[in-house]
Amino acid sequence: MDERIKRRMLAFYFAGFLNLVLGLYVLIYGRAMLEQGTWLLLLAFFFGFAAVDFWFPSVLRRNWLEAQAKLDARRPASSDK
Repeated sequence: MDERIKRRMLAFYFAGFLNLVLGLYVLIYGRAMLEQGTWLLLLAFFFGFAAVDFWFPSVLRRNWLEAQAKLDARRPASSDK
């Protein structure tokens, strides 16, 4: 797999982990500091982006594999004589 794709996938996993930690922090400690609406909005924001950040690397991997399969299909088969 291309190094740029790997780095991008790792960046998404890191961002997902960070959003998950921040969402858990808001879930545990934010209730006492924030109003109900603000608290729910922040929870939806952090957990929503965490879900996207953990889902998107699988999309990147699938698209990369599909692109590689198309390139392999276009490439003429080499004969082993």
